[in-house]
Amino acid sequence: MSIITPIPRPPRSSRVAGKSLRERAERAVRDSGPPGDSLSLWQGADGVDQLTARAVIDLAMRVGETLLSTGASASDVVATVLRLTDAYGLRSVHVDVNFTSISVSYHRGPDADPMTVMRVIKVRSTDLTRLERLQTLVRDIADDWVEIDDARTRFDDLIRAPHPYRRWVVTASLGIVAAAVAALLGGTWLIMGLSFVTTGMVDRVQRWLAHRGIAAFFTQVAGGAIPTVVAVGLLAAMSAGVPGLQGISPSLVVASGIVVLLAGLSVVGAAQDAIDGYYVTAGARAFEVLVLTLGIVVGIGVILAMAQRAGVSMEFTASAQLSTNAVVQVLAAMVVSGAFAVSAYAGPRAGFYSTLTGGLGWLAYLGAIRIGMGPAAASSLAALIAGFLSQRVASRLRVPSLALSMAGIVPLLPGLAVYQGLFEIVRSTPGAGLSTGLTTLLGAAGVGMGLAAGVSMGTFLARPLHAELDRGQRRALRRAAGDARE
Repeated sequence: MSIITPIPRPPRSSRVAGKSLRERAERAVRDSGPPGDSLSLWQGADGVDQLTARAVIDLAMRVGETLLSTGASASDVVATVLRLTDAYGLRSVHVDVNFTSISVSYHRGPDADPMTVMRVIKVRSTDLTRLERLQTLVRDIADDWVEIDDARTRFDDLIRAPHPYRRWVVTASLGIVAAAVAALLGGTWLIMGLSFVTTGMVDRVQRWLAHRGIAAFFTQVAGGAIPTVVAVGLLAAMSAGVPGLQGISPSLVVASGIVVLLAGLSVVGAAQDAIDGYYVTAGARAFEVLVLTLGIVVGIGVILAMAQRAGVSMEFTASAQLSTNAVVQVLAAMVVSGAFAVSAYAGPRAGFYSTLTGGLGWLAYLGAIRIGMGPAAASSLAALIAGFLSQRVASRLRVPSLALSMAGIVPLLPGLAVYQGLFEIVRSTPGAGLSTGLTTLLGAAGVGMGLAAGVSMGTFLARPLHAELDRGQRRALRRAAGDARE
C-alpha cells in the first residue's frame, strides 16, 4: 500500500504577497468609475410640478420646431431646446431631431409617467430674422427669469410678427445677387442687367409653382431652364449679327442663376449635422441637396440639348472667368453676401456683418489662389475662415452665426463650373464631351463639398474657444465628441 505524501502549502506570507500583487494589477488595469459620460442617467427628481413641466415641454417643442424649419442645424436646435428646459429646472430632458420631425421627452423618474411630444416639420424656409428673435428669446429666458406664461406669449407674438421686408424686396435682393455674381465673373453691364431680370423671373416662377403644390424638384428644373433660355436667345441673336452684343458672354447669365439656386440649398446644414453626429438628418439633407441640384442640371441640360438640335451656334467663351480687377472682385463678393442675407430675411445688423464676412472670405480665397492652391482647396480654406469668424463674432454681435456663414460662402459657389460641365456634355462629341464634362462637374462638386466641409470645420473649431457654453450647449456638443468606449 502506497503512501501519498501531501504537497506542502506555501507560507502564509507568500499567499498574502501574491494576493497583494493581483490586487495592485487589477487596480492598475480596471477603471474606477462607471461610464457616465456616455450614458444619460436620471439624476433624481427636479421638483417641477406636472403642470409647469407640460407648459415648458410644449414651449420647448414649438421653439425647436420653428428653429428646425428656419434652417438651423440639428445641434443648434438641440442645444437651444436643452437651454430652455434647463432654465426652468427640467434636467432629464432628451431631444431627438431628424429631417422631418423633432421629439422632446422629459423623464420624470421611475415612479412617474414620462412626457413625450413629437412634431412633424412641414414647412422649410430660411428666415434669419425669426431665427435671431428665437435665439434672443431663449437667451433672455436663460439669463433672466421669465414666467412660463409670459414666455409663451412672447413666442406667439414672435411667430406672428411679419417679415422685415416685403416679398418684392426679396426678389430684388436675389436679382442683385445674380448681377453681382455676373460682375464677379467679369460680366458687362448688359449681362448684369439680364442676370438681374432673369433671376427675378426665376424667383417669381418658382414661387408661383410652389403655391400650386408643384414639387421642389420641378421648380428647380424651371429655375435652371429659364436663364438657359435667355443665354440661348443671346447666342442666337449674336449668330444673327444683332448689333451691341459683341464681346459678351451669355454663359454668365446661366452661371449667376445657378449660384442663386445653389445658395438656397442646405449644403452647410448637411455638413454641419454630419460633423455634429446627427447622421440621419445629415443624410436626409444631403440627399435633398442632391435631388434639387439634379433638378437644376435637368433644366439646363434639356434647354441646351434642344438648342443643339435646333442648330443654335453655341460657344462657351474662355473669357468667362473672374474679373481681372481684384477690387471689383472683393466689392462684388461683399454685395453678393449682403444681398443674399437680405433675401433670407436677415436683419440690418446681420446683413451688414454678412457683407463684411463675404469680403473677408473672398480675400482669403484670393490669398490662397495667390500661393498656388487649387480652386477646391482655396474655397475650403476661405469657407473655414468664414465659418470660424461667424461662430466667434455671432454671440458678441447678437446675430445668427448661420446668417454670416451662409452668406460668406455664396460668392464661392461653383455656378460657372456647373454650367461649363453641362455645356461640354451636350455640345461636344459623345465620348470626349461626356468625359470632359463629367470631369468639370466633379471639380464643381469638389468645390461644393469643400465649401460645406470648410465652413462646418471652422464652426467646429471655434466652439472650444467659447468660454460661455451653458449646460444645454455642452450636452449637445458632447454628442459629437463623445465615445461609447469611455
